[in-house]
Amino acid sequence: MSAARAPLPRPDPPGRRRSAAGAPVPDKRRLILDAAVRVFARQGFHACRVSDIADEAGVAYGLVYHYFASKDEVLNTLFLERWNVMLEHIREVDAKPLPVREKLAAIAAFIIDSYRHDPDLMKVIIVEVTRAANSFGQTHLAEIRTAYELIGGIVAKAQADGDFKDEIEARFAAMAFYGTIEQLLTGWIFGLLPQGAEEFERAKWLVVETVCGGLEHGGEGARRSREGPAGAHQHARGGAAK
Repeated sequence: MSAARAPLPRPDPPGRRRSAAGAPVPDKRRLILDAAVRVFARQGFHACRVSDIADEAGVAYGLVYHYFASKDEVLNTLFLERWNVMLEHIREVDAKPLPVREKLAAIAAFIIDSYRHDPDLMKVIIVEVTRAANSFGQTHLAEIRTAYELIGGIVAKAQADGDFKDEIEARFAAMAFYGTIEQLLTGWIFGLLPQGAEEFERAKWLVVETVCGGLEHGGEGARRSREGPAGAHQHARGGAAK
């Protein structure tokens, strides 16, 4: 899929130092954040202590507080790093002259591939932030709302261009799109759905088809798309035989 790109690695702070021999000096801040992902995913945010993060990272307890004021700040940092990368990706995709299906497919692929490459981090983001309505989800409502607004903007443009019917509100379509993806990730996180390369790839198509299939006007193009990759291939063979 030409529009999709591999999820970016978690960003490091600028100015990483090197030793006199030229080898990279371990980034203690990054070390602590990566350790926190493992601890939060394994024990849950509320059940773990700062000392658990320090032990996992192999650093002194006080060093965690050198970089972060609290355990809450560690989680906030992890969420904002990944969420801002996703928002950047959505904006980049929307700026490209692509059909709306390809834009939504690229966004779905990015989020699903983020889980494929870093399931612990995505588990932490979903379980401890976006689904934690009374705590961190409330804290980050503005960032979460921005994602819905960006996706809704893509849908609204497609409606204005006549590609999507306008009976369905763009805001609702955006919520359905992201909500479908998040529900898939939740199913994988809790072992409710099978997961593997084949399931991940099919999930990308299913998400886009579920939403676009309900937003597109009827017609041959929409019907072929609903038949999926195998159906499209069959039509191509049939057309060539005529």
